[in-house]
Amino acid sequence: MKKDLFLPLLLALFSAAATAFPAFKAIQAEDDLTVKARALITAMEKGDFQGAGRDFDETMRKVFGPEKIEAMWKTQLPAQLGAFKQQGAARRDRLQDYEIVLVTCEFEKAALDARVVFDKAGRIAGLGFVPSAPPVKYAPPPYADPAKFDETEVTVGSGEWAVPGTLTTPKGEGPFPGLVLVHGSGPNNRDEELGPNKPFKDLAWGLASRGIAVLRYDKRNMVHGAKIIADPKGEATMTVKDETIDDALAAAVLLQKTAKVDGRRIFVLGHSLGGYLMPRIALAAEPLGIAGFISLAGPARPLDDTILRQMEYLLGLAGTPLSTENEKRLDEIKAAVAGIKALTEADKGSTVKLLGAMPAYWLDLRGYDPLESAKSVKKPMLFLQGGRDYQVQTADLELWKAALRDRKDVAFKVYPKLNHLFFAGEGVLTPFEYTQNHGSVLEEVVTDIAAWINHPSSSLPATALNTSFFPQLGPRQAVPILLFATGFAAIETDGDDSVRSASPFSSVSRRSYRAEPIFPGRFF
Repeated sequence: MKKDLFLPLLLALFSAAATAFPAFKAIQAEDDLTVKARALITAMEKGDFQGAGRDFDETMRKVFGPEKIEAMWKTQLPAQLGAFKQQGAARRDRLQDYEIVLVTCEFEKAALDARVVFDKAGRIAGLGFVPSAPPVKYAPPPYADPAKFDETEVTVGSGEWAVPGTLTTPKGEGPFPGLVLVHGSGPNNRDEELGPNKPFKDLAWGLASRGIAVLRYDKRNMVHGAKIIADPKGEATMTVKDETIDDALAAAVLLQKTAKVDGRRIFVLGHSLGGYLMPRIALAAEPLGIAGFISLAGPARPLDDTILRQMEYLLGLAGTPLSTENEKRLDEIKAAVAGIKALTEADKGSTVKLLGAMPAYWLDLRGYDPLESAKSVKKPMLFLQGGRDYQVQTADLELWKAALRDRKDVAFKVYPKLNHLFFAGEGVLTPFEYTQNHGSVLEEVVTDIAAWINHPSSSLPATALNTSFFPQLGPRQAVPILLFATGFAAIETDGDDSVRSASPFSSVSRRSYRAEPIFPGRFF
């Protein structure tokens, strides 16, 4: 996420424990990318901040110039980590089309890995600092049984904006109910991959193992991000209809026409931003006769306000009262939100971005009330929410419940220990839970979705919510976390995965490096 709906910030969070590393010794015959990554760090150490950005790509040059590199290295990092001491070992990783070099950097108080992301041309497309730890890999959930399903590659939509996808079909004669998965914000791939996590792949494999066909696809702003960014005037007219809704409808039509799938039992599931847009998708899909709709962690409140709440949470992790610098950041975000609310129709053609998106995007959303729209949806709906989620909170689920309390064909459920990606955790939630830990979508969530699809007017067993999760951090209760500006164009969570930034139409670059407030990283 990887030009997302988010701010040009790169959030890097750090562990408090200092780790000792042996003195750095030059390594013979290191590959070219590792040499470039070390050269960047050496340039910062020597105070050559112009030279540090020598190998940056165009976007990084725009959003993370020499003055921002200097502020990060001379002010922001030392404030929490102490003085830089030396470089340590380096290792390589890869994410989709991006090569990653991690160089251990020893500071006075802690050792962290500088994570340098390279594009195909060998240019630096992302930079962040993360806790030193062995890379964690994705693993399929134990409840998924590949012997029970087949997967085929498909194309969703047609023409210049067509996107590739994967159809996961149960083995057997069918016909099977079908489900379309609609992503959260940012340039997500078909698995909604964030760090070592692939929640959409978990859902597809888990549900197909239970007799439900699932269609997932790469998001338009991931596949066509470069094309979108290359045309600022075209990007200035784009809205969530272009970003999300059109492809969701095309996927539903494709699934209806698929052999072994029951065209009368097609459902649509939206996660995060997809959940927020679920009522709008449902109303647009009325001519298709979709059987029902599912929202996973769907915001019920305006997205600009949601971004502000997320940033207040993340900045608060550094302790209260906020530092002067973080107060300034928060004021800038509040000013951007105020600017969004002050937009008029006269701003519609403007290419000046607010919170990473152009005015037309925000003006389109201004006319959308998800709660009121949901009241007009005539099909059954299911709302699921993680109790530890800070991106989209349980307060949003309560708003959905209040708006739809008279509907007998709408069900709700909270899973107290789950985060925004619907896997379990403990304690204070930070973006690193998504980017450094691997978790699978809870099997209970998969089982509940399958049960509801087979009986869409039924309710689910209620779960008591522990509302004490969100911590009140005092001056001495800060979670070790460092936030610094680093123009990570096209975050994550997601995304950064250290963080998302830029516009909702950016390419996949840096997606795994968003701190999704997750953002992520995706913000939602």
